[in-house]
Amino acid sequence: MTQPASTAAKPMMKKGTQQERERLFRKRKRINVVAIALSLAAMAFGVFWLLWILWETLYLGLGGLSAATFTQSTPAPNTAGGLANALYGSFVMVALATFVATPIGILAGISLAEFNPKGWLASVTRFVNDILLSAPSIVIGLFVYAIAVAQFKGFSAYAGAMALGLIVVPVVLRTTENMLMLVPNGLREAAYALGTPKWKVISMVTLRAAKSGVITGVLLAVARISGETAPLLFTALNNQFWSTDMSEPMASLPVVIFQFAMSPYENWQQLAWAGVFLITLAVLGLNILARYFTRHKK
Repeated sequence: MTQPASTAAKPMMKKGTQQERERLFRKRKRINVVAIALSLAAMAFGVFWLLWILWETLYLGLGGLSAATFTQSTPAPNTAGGLANALYGSFVMVALATFVATPIGILAGISLAEFNPKGWLASVTRFVNDILLSAPSIVIGLFVYAIAVAQFKGFSAYAGAMALGLIVVPVVLRTTENMLMLVPNGLREAAYALGTPKWKVISMVTLRAAKSGVITGVLLAVARISGETAPLLFTALNNQFWSTDMSEPMASLPVVIFQFAMSPYENWQQLAWAGVFLITLAVLGLNILARYFTRHKK
């Protein structure tokens, strides 16, 4: 008795299906190998340049460090000196910008996340914040120059801090809003069920839950403004001498690096590399702190 045609065809159909699966598997495997190889090549290309930059920074920057770097002001060409006035100026302007802009950014982020997040005012605020977030720093420097330096007929550290603060605000605002939006609504509802007022829910529940993310955003904003040069060229300008008067031009490390690196004098170039090393070290430290707070949150 012969088998029906449909029964005899089943093994052949299974065999054909198995061969098709094996063919697709081999094709996917080849594509996967190519994709991994290209990814590793791209990573190696990027890491190569990164390591080269870090090596040059360490090799040339460490050679320019000495006790005079931290105790003496920027020198004249071919004379001994340091970066004390530039380090002080950068620290003061970055600290003032962070101190003033951080509360503004955090409060604005709280407003967008907790008070009518879908209203027209929130939409306009997000739109303006996105423009500030993506605007080149030189544009912000020119804006502060027009409203502060040109109006008061003089460069000043206050104007420099204002320009840096305008860079800090959108970064902190966006980070604060995103971190607060990640807080589960169940925490808010539980606090409201206990009769807690809204301001206390925000300060004691949601903001505390998003604390690590907010601190990370502040640290990343500080790391960003620590190396900004263009806004300070139009606002604080520079000062070769030690100065604590913030209503006058003040030296800053990025501007000194820009000026000294382009000069033909060997001592200035050496100090420029020392400044590059110090900024790199500071930014690296801030990024490590940001990573620590993010990992601690997890």
